[in-house]
Amino acid sequence: MTMLDERPPEQRRPSGRAGERAALLGYLAAQRVAVVAVVDGLDEVSLRRSVVPSGWTCLGLLEHLGHAERFWAQAVLAGAVSALPWTDEPEGEWGPGAALVSGHRTADVIAFYRDQCARTDAIVAGFGLDDRPPGVHRRDLPARVVDVRDVVLHLLEETARHAGHLDIARELLDGRTGLGPR
Repeated sequence: MTMLDERPPEQRRPSGRAGERAALLGYLAAQRVAVVAVVDGLDEVSLRRSVVPSGWTCLGLLEHLGHAERFWAQAVLAGAVSALPWTDEPEGEWGPGAALVSGHRTADVIAFYRDQCARTDAIVAGFGLDDRPPGVHRRDLPARVVDVRDVVLHLLEETARHAGHLDIARELLDGRTGLGPR
């Protein structure tokens, strides 16, 4: 006798490699939505105000996440990086010790983040999780990279970590909590 899966289709998850891929990319997408939802509705002053001793701002952290998407998908996976949408920022400004603040227009930073996420999705779609990234292989990468799965996991970790930071900042800025899909 076969048991039917009576859960709604959106709660069913494929098994095996397809299931793993769907799960990883689904969680990454949810974290990205959370990031944007948490900053949605903040005024310009709040987006650029730091509430932590290290000095980062919500807008700066959102821009940082755009740079992370750009680096991991384009440099590491694709082996080629697109030009930044602004010309006043040298490459490498978002490395360790950089102050995560942004001098760019809010709409431009949000568009940059969304564009980088879309580019990441398009690049990842061309690979299997077990594929070895053809792009940059440097000893100073902040995480081990053996396959595409490692890149997706790193982006998931980075996005989720900073979504939590943004949650805390938002609560400190205006008291709002529980924003986003999770």
